[in-house]
Amino acid sequence: MLFLKWIYLGFGLITSSHVCMSAGEIYTSLLNVKESIAIERTLIDTLGTYIDHELERLEDLKRFHSRVSDLHNVVYNGSTTAMANPLIAFTLIKRLQSEWANLVYSNEASENTQALRSGFKALEASLPKMEDLQGAAKALMRLQDVYALQVGSLTLGRFQRAARGDPVDIYRPAVSVPLSGDDCFLVGKVAYESGDFYHSVPWLEESVRLFRGSGGAWRPENQGTLEDALDHLAFSHFKEGNVSYALSLSQELLHRDPMNGRVLQNVEKYETLLLQSTSLPVSQGVGMRRPNSTALRTRNTYERLCQTQGSQPKHYENQRLFCDYFTNGDPVLLLQPIRREVQSLQPYVILYHNFITDKEAEDIKTLSQQGLRRSVVASGEKQETADYRISKSAWLKDSASLLMGQMDGRIARLTGLNVHTPYGEYLQVVNYGIGGHYEPHFDHATSASSPVFKLKTGNRVATFMIYLSSVEAGGSTAFIYANFSVPVVKNAALFWWNLHRNGRGDEDTLHAGCPVLVGDKWVANKWIHEHGQEFRRRCALDPEE
Repeated sequence: MLFLKWIYLGFGLITSSHVCMSAGEIYTSLLNVKESIAIERTLIDTLGTYIDHELERLEDLKRFHSRVSDLHNVVYNGSTTAMANPLIAFTLIKRLQSEWANLVYSNEASENTQALRSGFKALEASLPKMEDLQGAAKALMRLQDVYALQVGSLTLGRFQRAARGDPVDIYRPAVSVPLSGDDCFLVGKVAYESGDFYHSVPWLEESVRLFRGSGGAWRPENQGTLEDALDHLAFSHFKEGNVSYALSLSQELLHRDPMNGRVLQNVEKYETLLLQSTSLPVSQGVGMRRPNSTALRTRNTYERLCQTQGSQPKHYENQRLFCDYFTNGDPVLLLQPIRREVQSLQPYVILYHNFITDKEAEDIKTLSQQGLRRSVVASGEKQETADYRISKSAWLKDSASLLMGQMDGRIARLTGLNVHTPYGEYLQVVNYGIGGHYEPHFDHATSASSPVFKLKTGNRVATFMIYLSSVEAGGSTAFIYANFSVPVVKNAALFWWNLHRNGRGDEDTLHAGCPVLVGDKWVANKWIHEHGQEFRRRCALDPEE
């Protein structure tokens, strides 16, 4: 049986209590990432003030140095009568007794440094934590995997995959930045420390290349050096079975750091292993292979659908799929029908275009911002965060705004369902983080012990998901077993049935939120329950339907 992730409503959320946000969750919401820009601007101003004060201090030092040098070059140099002048003698004695001491023991430099550190300290609680750095690094590796990106291209600020040996642009951003050797080292180090040598190797390879290109020069803001990158890369290759290359890298490192006894021991170990081994090293045999996933057994299909980004020509050749202007027999929709696009018949998936306006989408995002908390998943009867769901979410009660009632009315007219509380859950607003995603899962409960049933309104019969934003690339909604994906369409809404008419879960609704490659993805989910729909979605005569 597949190991799948079930979406979790969280009964506590419905009763308006929230999961407390712990430190190190900035990377899980692009809203928080954007807020970090303002923090760095403050740090820039603080550093600018420090530089100005230091320049003033250095100007004073230069002035003193120039004045005293001139005295030695002009007054004292070769003159036998200079010291006969009591004024000159006095100024010499004064300088040596007090001025030099005042200069050397001045607190001005330490005061400037203390002001810089105080400014940093005041903002430190709002700065990203180590978990954020690790999460951002893992996001790059996730994008590398799902979209088959070349690490070498990423270091240049480009999103490319190899096609027939040549790099092909997946997306070319209008604005990007290249990565430094230290940037790549930190990504590789995150993989290295988790024992993920498949990912550590390409990132550390790029780190070594970039450090070498800069002559191995160290900068004070860097955390790593060429020696660090060589050290980590050598061991990564050793763990991947490439002993000969591990030896070569270790020898280079030993040349740069001859007194490193640990590296010397590694060199001796690798030489012994090569002498004992009769098999070809990996560099001359097979390449590295990506580890299998035990948690995501639909990985290949999931990643392929994410890579299509909603473009599946074969899927849409089905002549039974269509677009029309839909009224559902509703008086309001008769006056203003909505454009309906049938994405799939099994499962039944509909895309409603222009469901909301730009202003309504912005209002919903604004209403949710104060309540955003790290998205959680079910773990037995508890809820916890997980790497396979990277986002923050908030629940908007009906009382949050008149807009909530308007949304409910609009959804009810389109679906013909009773979406009001308690038959419909509060609107859940989700903002995805760096490489934000949600791996394959069902929206409906698959266990009788699921917290969804605590609402006592049955299972989730349907999902109505509203796209509150557009994205530049990625972020599609992929239906795994149905073998198609839907791209993010701003202001549109996606609707599907989670349950068959007999109340059983529809396994074809297994779906995923693909990682956001570039962009700020916001969605709003309205989950509708079975109770209250008895005369709106009737049972079929066929008990298997």
